[in-house]
Amino acid sequence: MCGKLSHFDSSGNAVMVDVSEKEITRRTAVARGYISVNDQVMAAVLSGTAKKGDVLGVARVAGIMAVKNTSSLIPMCHTLLIHKCSVDFQVDEDRGWIWAECTVRVDGKTGVEMEALTGVSVALLTIYDMCKALDRSMALHNIHLVKKTGGKSGDYYNDLMPETAPAKETNLAAEAAPVPEGDADD
Repeated sequence: MCGKLSHFDSSGNAVMVDVSEKEITRRTAVARGYISVNDQVMAAVLSGTAKKGDVLGVARVAGIMAVKNTSSLIPMCHTLLIHKCSVDFQVDEDRGWIWAECTVRVDGKTGVEMEALTGVSVALLTIYDMCKALDRSMALHNIHLVKKTGGKSGDYYNDLMPETAPAKETNLAAEAAPVPEGDADD
């Protein structure tokens, strides 16, 4: 990768990139990562018996909320009107891995890579938080950008990461219990 970093001015000061002259294009980013868990956590997640509730349902909502708030967390990110965001999970029971994948789409002047990476990270951190009473040795791994499309720099596909999908896939998006409805605060 060549060129200068765009988040610094000529004096070396951190700045937000000026995107005012860029064209609006459809931009999509997909990020992925996993958390390694012990058998007790895996059983609680799959059976829905974790004391704090539906682990993957809450982690999904946390990941989506993180995407919407990325510009509040990462100093030089632009505030974006997100058009689509999904967080999905796959389980590799044999290895004790729970994968999260976040897809973000926007029509805008800047990309959504940071939003997708933030969504995956917070979804996995939420799994850790909800299950830490069962296993404090859980670890997050391999959080990375899988692909991005749109924008001046064009499409990017990350084929450099080692094994980025579980050996035995179980799509829990359709199997996850719904988030219980409660009183809405206005």
